[in-house]
This record gives sequence, C-alpha cells and structure tokens, in this order.
Amino acid sequence: MWDFVVVGAGPAGARFARRAAERGHDVLVFEQGAVGEPLACSGHVSTDLWEFTPAGTREELLQNEIVGARFHLGGADSTAYPFYKDEPVSNVIDRVGLDRRLAEAAREAGADLREDHTVLDVTEARDRVAVEVRGPDGVETHDGRMVVGADGPQSRVRQALELPGPTETLHGVLGFDADPDHADFVDVHLTVPGFFAWRIPRGEAGVEYGLAMGPGNDVRERFEAFTADYGVEVDRRCSGLIPIGPPSRVTGRRSLLLGDAAAQTKPFTGGGIRYGMIAADHAARTVDPSDPGTLGDYERAWRADLRREIRLGGLVRRAYDLPRPIQRAGLWALSGEIGVHMDRPSTVFSWDQLRALIGRSQ
Repeated sequence: MWDFVVVGAGPAGARFARRAAERGHDVLVFEQGAVGEPLACSGHVSTDLWEFTPAGTREELLQNEIVGARFHLGGADSTAYPFYKDEPVSNVIDRVGLDRRLAEAAREAGADLREDHTVLDVTEARDRVAVEVRGPDGVETHDGRMVVGADGPQSRVRQALELPGPTETLHGVLGFDADPDHADFVDVHLTVPGFFAWRIPRGEAGVEYGLAMGPGNDVRERFEAFTADYGVEVDRRCSGLIPIGPPSRVTGRRSLLLGDAAAQTKPFTGGGIRYGMIAADHAARTVDPSDPGTLGDYERAWRADLRREIRLGGLVRRAYDLPRPIQRAGLWALSGEIGVHMDRPSTVFSWDQLRALIGRSQ
C-alpha cells in the first residue's frame, strides 16, 4: 500500500513526488514514456522558476535571458510595441532537461519513479485507490491511499474518476529553427483569434516559433503562414493541448489533480509550470494520505494562492480580441519600461509598475 500513487512525472507531478517523499511518505510515480518526451511545452519561463529546482539547475539548463517583449498587431515586419525591464524578466531553458532534473530530484528524495508505464484505469474505494498500469512486464495493479493525477490536459485519472475538466482547451503548435539567436526580446503577435503567436530566441539552441488557437481553427495552416512570414523553415515540430480555466473541483474521494490536469495555467499565456508546482507544494503540505478530509485543505490552499492571478489573467486575455484601434491605442500608451511580473497579472497594480509609469513621464 503506497501513500501516494502519482500519475505523470512532469513538473507538477515530479515536484509533488519530491515534496511528499521528503515528508516521509511512500510515493510511487508512473510516467507513460520517457520523462520529458515528447516535448509539448514552451521553454520560456519566469526567473523564479529556479526556486523550485535543485541547486545548479539554472547553470545546467539556461539557454537565454529575456528582458522584454515586442507586441505586434501584424506580421514580422509590422510596428513593434516594446515592453521591457532593465534586467532579465524571464529565461529560456532546456525544457526536456527541466523535466528530467525534477524527476531526478524526486528519485533522490525517495520516490519510486517508473518510466514506460501507461495507466489504464483508476478506481476509488472507501479506504484505497487501485491504479492499473501496463508496463514492460505486462499489466499490474498498485494500491495506494491516494492517487495524484498530474498527467496533463487529457488526464486519464480525471477521466477515470469522472472529475470535471477545464473550461476551455486550446491547441498549440511549436516549431524550432536551429540558427542561433541571442536576442533578448521575444515577439508576440496578436494575429491569432483568441490567443497569439510567438517567437522566442533561445541562444545557441536556435529560435522557437509557436501559436495556439481554440477548436475549429486550422492551427497548422496558421503556423505555416506565421513561420513563412518570418522566412524560416522549422526543422522540428510538436503540438499539444493547453487547458484554460480550472474546474469547480480538482479532488475526488481519494484523488487530486495537479498542473495541466487541473488547468492550473495562466489564461493569458497558457503556461503552467510555476502554477502547477505551487499547487504541488500546497498538496504535499496539506494532504494526509490517511485522511481524505484533508483534500479540502488542498482545494482551499491552492485556490487562495492562485485564484486572483488566474482571474486577472483571464481579463488580460480578453484584450487579445479587442478592436484593432483600441489595441493600437493601448499598446502605444502602455509600451515602454514596466514593473510587471510575467506570472502575476496582479503586479499591473503594483508600486513597481506605478514607478515605471511615472518614470516614463519624467
């Protein structure tokens, strides 16, 4: 009988496994394939990501430092509206390497992490959960006191236990150009219905191009047009789903969801690495595997921490579909030096942002 059976060894699942193991719990983790593969997420992250990683991870994974973003209402040669700081606001990293380093940290803490194990079914009983998996040696069933679904936007745990899903799901596409680019600005194009397209310089690792759209749109056709406008042919591509809007509950009788499985993402960018690991820390701290009543503590804790940022992020995203004249006027008025944190929309109302606005007028 394991204390926790964790499904998914991405950032949220690996972070939870590490923290729970450090608290003395017996933790079993299943990953469908190899940790970090296939890549389905951008490597553009906030600088405080490193607070969640072991010492030395930044030096190992950092590819580029970003000081700002140029917003466009048209294509590659359109007018750019820069937003920036005088110091790095974000980092570009080896995304696959991040997953592997976090999984390694979970193993070092005592978690039993098994790759190439596909979860087939999950059932909840009064005093346990049963997780059926197919691994290299065939089909196995493992019992635990709790199951943690950290298995992405199409979570098998969520589906098996009939937990509610996200409000919305977008389809994202990434592609990579191998030519080195050490520029320190990302480019954001508000040319995609309901979301945006992006270009991220990754230093010696090249350039990342991407976009995301809602269902019913031809994402690949849009992506082809976007990269053609920049005059590049990408040599690697990947795609994935982006859940937006957490459901009303992310816990069951003896289960909880984390990360993309719980739609713990930023509505205005789709990123969720940091939010998912924040929620993982709350879960490891609040949930007692022998007491299902503590699942409510997890629900309250992560929502109290992230609810405001997610709601404000939803408001920011609405600006992507404002009429062009309003977007143009807003970008012109607000562009320049900023004091905003990329993961915290609430910092739009911070003293740092106010000082940045005042500084422009002096």
